[in-house]
Amino acid sequence: MKYVSQLVLIVLAVVMLAGLQYQYWLGENGHFAHNELRDQIQEQQALNDKQMAANELLRTDVHDLKNGLEAVEEHARLDLGLIKPNETFVQMTTAPTTHSRY
Repeated sequence: MKYVSQLVLIVLAVVMLAGLQYQYWLGENGHFAHNELRDQIQEQQALNDKQMAANELLRTDVHDLKNGLEAVEEHARLDLGLIKPNETFVQMTTAPTTHSRY
């Protein structure tokens, strides 16, 4: 009878240990779920860093537009094709040239 109770305790301990291991590795808040969340956090952090850099560029652009005419002139030249009086307009293409033998 003494050995039966010891066997029951050992079996109970093994079952509890297996349950705890299952919970640790495969449970809702287990090890694999934790790793997935950590990967998602790293991806989101990378997206946030890119967005913060873009926001900083826009802030700098807004500051330049508010405080100086050089930025306004640059935007007018690039976006609207501004050409001042007594300036010569030269347009260069970056398209590849093709030569035909015919």
